[in-house]
Amino acid sequence: MKIPYGLSNFKDIHEQGYLYIDKTAYIEKLEQQGKFNILLRPRRFGKSLFLSTMQYYYDIRYRDTFDTLFAGLSIGSTPTPLKNSYQILFLDFSGISAENEQTIQRNFSFEVTRRLRIFLEDYQYGAESVRLMESQSSPASLMKAFFEIIREQKIYILIDEYDHFANAVLGNDLTLYKQIIGKGGFVRSFYETIKTATMEGIVDRFFITGITSVTLDSLTSGFNIGDNISQHRHFNEAFGFTDSETAAILHDLTVCLPDQDLLMQDMKRWYNGYLFSEDGTERVYNPDTVLYFAKHFDPETCRYPKKMLDANIASDYSKIIPFFSIGECERNYRVLEQLISVGRVTAEYKDKIDIIKKFDRDDFITLLFSMGFITILEADLEETAFAVPNHVIMRLYFEYFKVELEQRSQVSINSGKLKKAVRELALQGDIVPLTVEIKTVLPLLSNRDFMNMDEKHIKVIVLTLLYQSKAYYIKSEPEMNNRYPDILLLERNPIKANHQFLFELKYCKKKDGDRAWQKKKEEGIRQVEEYLRLEEIQGLRKLKSYLLLTDGSELEAVAVG
Repeated sequence: MKIPYGLSNFKDIHEQGYLYIDKTAYIEKLEQQGKFNILLRPRRFGKSLFLSTMQYYYDIRYRDTFDTLFAGLSIGSTPTPLKNSYQILFLDFSGISAENEQTIQRNFSFEVTRRLRIFLEDYQYGAESVRLMESQSSPASLMKAFFEIIREQKIYILIDEYDHFANAVLGNDLTLYKQIIGKGGFVRSFYETIKTATMEGIVDRFFITGITSVTLDSLTSGFNIGDNISQHRHFNEAFGFTDSETAAILHDLTVCLPDQDLLMQDMKRWYNGYLFSEDGTERVYNPDTVLYFAKHFDPETCRYPKKMLDANIASDYSKIIPFFSIGECERNYRVLEQLISVGRVTAEYKDKIDIIKKFDRDDFITLLFSMGFITILEADLEETAFAVPNHVIMRLYFEYFKVELEQRSQVSINSGKLKKAVRELALQGDIVPLTVEIKTVLPLLSNRDFMNMDEKHIKVIVLTLLYQSKAYYIKSEPEMNNRYPDILLLERNPIKANHQFLFELKYCKKKDGDRAWQKKKEEGIRQVEEYLRLEEIQGLRKLKSYLLLTDGSELEAVAVG
């Protein structure tokens, strides 16, 4: 099996025999939905490949090769009347750097010019048409000249990553963002020309992908014709892999594994969990992470990839971290803290985020959802509950949270010592090195005014320290027969740990004295003993369980069971 990890050209994937997950049925659904559609999803969710598929489906230049390209696919057996009936203008804004306004406009204009030139040459409009178009300077004037050249033609516009550069600006310089996106900005003027061309019948259809609706909402007054179908239930699984699609990808590759159910459980833990519509019926996997796993799974040794998260994916998500500084930083920090301590936040989902005028807590949480940092857990009439979708995103949260803790408290947390301590824990079952590291960090943080120390904060700190190691799959307060152990450290493939752990955390204020300390200890021991009677806990091999009792400075680790 040839895994198309990092590939997004439909024709190349087809002709070179790569794996292709058939999403072509959504082409017909898009046609039925309307002429001007916008579908937003997080990074690396297969948007570019889907746009490439649409390009080859609708482009008149591939009319003679339709049967070859789409044989065996859903749309190949039941094509729509519009197949291979358009000249296609494909715009891709994913590679535009965002240093300053001049650089952005220059690079944006360059990309527009390049794509328009390709169009005019591919469809043989002549050298004079190219020269006439290239004599223009601004993106809007380029488009106006282009539409004048093709006035007698009806075209289909495909735009990939419409907001890529705008998101980069938004996270670092809100003033610059307003200049390029707001009223009078060159981006808004560019999209206004497309809107005019739709009204004149030149642009018969367009399909736009991106990540967030922020830029789209800022453009509304100049570009209010697109139908944002991102939360429509019929398109919930349009991007991303379903359970059945993921299982089909892995079936032949992982046939050596004795337990396919366990494999799918691991895949769900690491990569699944995304629900994009409150009315959606199935959660989907990030497709790039699934393909990364498939590419790096070793069928000869029957081993998972040693690194379950590709560094490229982690890097992509890290670029969105500056979004945490938009608006009230302290409020955003508390949302993050709640996500990693409680596992969920509630908010009113915002259909429109007008960041130029305001940016409140609901806007911030909606933005996190759009970027894939959280996903829909459940919804009622007024509010939506959001949760972290999977272990990959949770690990990224804790990496960021460690940086936040260090900056806020002006301390340095030694990740190297923590990794070594967890290694001793996993291989030797020795908890002492870990307790030493926790006792080193806790006093530094508990003395800071920003830490309102309680059991919740203790747990967040301990989890942050544990997440510096990749030795375990970490579960925080998993539900087990209406019981919620604080922390479980579980063995994960391909890393083999000699011990698994259950930690229960208790906090006792120094001023409450020795009797209160003893009472907390007895209470914690009883809780751990209750957990140990649970069937799910009894099934864990080589399990060690501890009560961790602290006053924010001292730490006592009590073995239980």
